[in-house]
Amino acid sequence: VCVFTGRSEFIEKYFEVISDLRRRGFTVAALDWRGQGGSQRALRNRRKGHVDTFEQFDRDLAAFMETVVLLDCPPPFFALAHSMGGNILLRNAVRAPSWFDRQVLSAPMLQLTIPERRGPLVYGMAEALCLMGFADAFVPGGGATAAGTAPFPKNTLTSDPVRYRRSNRIIEVEPALGLGSPTISWLRAAGAAMAEVMDPDFPPRVQVPTLMIAAGGDLVVSSRAIETLAFRMKTGSHIVIPGARHELLMEQDKIREQFWAAFDAFVPGSPVF
Repeated sequence: VCVFTGRSEFIEKYFEVISDLRRRGFTVAALDWRGQGGSQRALRNRRKGHVDTFEQFDRDLAAFMETVVLLDCPPPFFALAHSMGGNILLRNAVRAPSWFDRQVLSAPMLQLTIPERRGPLVYGMAEALCLMGFADAFVPGGGATAAGTAPFPKNTLTSDPVRYRRSNRIIEVEPALGLGSPTISWLRAAGAAMAEVMDPDFPPRVQVPTLMIAAGGDLVVSSRAIETLAFRMKTGSHIVIPGARHELLMEQDKIREQFWAAFDAFVPGSPVF
């Protein structure tokens, strides 16, 4: 199983998930996308989440698979991706041949939870600001404070205070892993990547059997968009976990248990006793 994180995340945050997969008998491989975690940054300010285009993430995926997974890991290969990672995996699932036999996407980033009518304005402004030379600037209202470190009552990621604090503690111990708000260039690139997967011509082209798991209480990405895409895919299905927030794998046990039950029913594994 290859684990692909969301925006601003890092491998260390997924140690519990990796342990869960190991107990199921899987070998696990993971990477930090460029510009976050322990990977190289594009800008001098390490807290800026920056990318010029999501095609750069596509190159990261290809390099990871070709130089790590195919060489050192036993097939068959499955993918478990969260949020931004889910977008990247979906966009690559239309290419033949695919690396993965099946993929599970946790709250994939298909649309952000901004009002649908405002989307064209937001991404149009991002495009204009990039052309005016502000591509490397934080998005308006953004800053260098590490994502996911707000006081727990204000967070929109998980309802589990213990797991939320645990993730914060990792950044406290190793501040270099923290990533702040995205840049305007990242927002423009994300808008283009989300528009690509939501194009009506895209879903029938997905060749990898895909299970998308949406969070019923998601305030980050649109669960409705996940449902819409799943209905259009020939190889896709989805479930919604009521009451869950965006980071399903960092949620309370009762929510994680539902996630893993769906995963186990979809991805064949060999439990280790």
